[in-house]
Amino acid sequence: MVRAKTEETESMKKKETMMVHSPILTYFSVITLLSTCPPFVILLWFTMVHQDGSILNTFSYLKEHGAEGFVNIWPRPTAVAWKIIACYALFEAALQLWLPGKQVEGPISPNGNKPVYKANGVLAYVVTLVTYISLWWFGIFNPSVVYDHLGEIYSALIFGSLAFCVFLYIKGHVAPSSTDSGSSGNIIFDFYWGMELYPRIGKNFDIKVFTNCRFGMMSWAVLAVTYCIKQYETNGKVADSMLVNTVLMLVYVTKFFWWEAGYFNTMDVAHDRAGFYICWGCLVWVPSIYTSPGMYLVNHPVNLGPQLAISILIAGILCIYVNYDCDRQRQEFRRTNGKSLVWGKAPSKIVASYTTTKGETKTSLLLTSGWWGLSRHFHYVPEIMAAFFWTVPALFDNFLPYFYSVFLTILLFDRAKRDDDRCRSKYGKYWKTYCSKVPYRIVPGIY
Repeated sequence: MVRAKTEETESMKKKETMMVHSPILTYFSVITLLSTCPPFVILLWFTMVHQDGSILNTFSYLKEHGAEGFVNIWPRPTAVAWKIIACYALFEAALQLWLPGKQVEGPISPNGNKPVYKANGVLAYVVTLVTYISLWWFGIFNPSVVYDHLGEIYSALIFGSLAFCVFLYIKGHVAPSSTDSGSSGNIIFDFYWGMELYPRIGKNFDIKVFTNCRFGMMSWAVLAVTYCIKQYETNGKVADSMLVNTVLMLVYVTKFFWWEAGYFNTMDVAHDRAGFYICWGCLVWVPSIYTSPGMYLVNHPVNLGPQLAISILIAGILCIYVNYDCDRQRQEFRRTNGKSLVWGKAPSKIVASYTTTKGETKTSLLLTSGWWGLSRHFHYVPEIMAAFFWTVPALFDNFLPYFYSVFLTILLFDRAKRDDDRCRSKYGKYWKTYCSKVPYRIVPGIY
C-alpha cells in the first residue's frame, strides 16, 4: 500500500515536471520535436554541404522536387558510417570504464538516492584528441573520411539513437537501475522525457554520462578538428575564420570536461530523465547542430585579418571564462557548505528546506551573491555570447550558421523557466524569498 502510494506520488510529480507549459502546448511541442528534429538534421547537413549554406536554395529544391526530392537527399546509412560510429562509441565507452578517475557524488535525488560517478572526463578528452590527431598525422586514418560520409553518419545516428531510446523506454519499465524511475502514464511523454533518472548498464556504466559527455560533447570536439583538417586538405591551408571557430569550440569543450564533476549536478543529469529529449539530443543533435558553424566554414573560408580574428577570439574566450567562473563559484559554494568567499566576501545565501518523496526533510543552500546575485541563471548569458563569437567568423552571407545560437537561446530560456518552476515546487516559500532577492531570471535588469 505504501509502495503504491509512493509510486503514485512519483508519477504525479513527474507529470507536473513535464507540464511546465499548458497541457495542449506541451503535447504540441513534444509531437512537433519528435517528428521534425530528425529530418531537420538532414536538411541542415544538405543545405550546409550541398546548397552553399543557403536556405533559399534548399527551399527552391524542395519546391521543385517535393517530398520525393526530400526522400532522395536523405542519405542511406552505409557500412562505413556504422563502422565509424561503432569504433568511436566503443572507444569512448572503454575510456569511460577503464580510465582512472576520482569518485564524485551527485546531488541527492527526489527519492533520496545519491549517485556516484567516476570523473575521468579530462583524461578521456585528452586521450581522444591525441589519438584522433595521431591517426591522421601518421596516415592511419584520414578525418576527411568522416566529413565525406557525414550525411550517412547523421542518418545512421538518427535511426540508431531512436532505437536506443526505445531500449531506454523498455528498460525503464522492466529493469530500472534505481528507485528514481517511473511512468507518467503517457507513452509519448515517457519516450520523450524518459523513464529513468540514472540508468546504468551493470553497476558502473552510466548511460547518461556516456550519451551526454563521452559521445555527445566529445563528438563536438572531434568534429571541430575534423572540419579544420578537411579545410586544410581541400585548400592546402586553414583560414583564420576556421581557426577562431575551432579554437573557441575546443576551449569551450575543454572547459566542459574540466568542470565535468560540476555537470553531474546540473539539470541535464540530476533532473532530466534519460529519453529522447536528453539522449537522442546528445547522440544526434549535438554532433550535427552544435558543430554546424564549423561545418559551414569548411566550404566558406573567410579571411578575417589578424586584428578582427584576435578580437573575436579574445571576446569568445572571455565569455567562456565567465561561464566557467559562474559554475565554479556555485560549485565551490556548495562544496564548502556556503563557507567559501564570493568575490572576496562572505556569500549571501538562503537556507532552504524541502521534503523528498520519501517524506524526509533535507536542506539546500541558495547562493544570492556574486554572479548568482545578478540573475538566477546569469551563466546562460556568456554561454549564448560565446556561441555567437564562434559563429561570427562566418560573417553574414547566410543565416543558417547562426541557427545554433538562436536554438541555444530558446533552449536556455526554456530551461531557465523549467528550472524555476521545479525549484518553486521544491522549495516553496524559500524560493519566493530567493526570487525577491534575485528578481531577474537571466538578463540582469531586463528579464
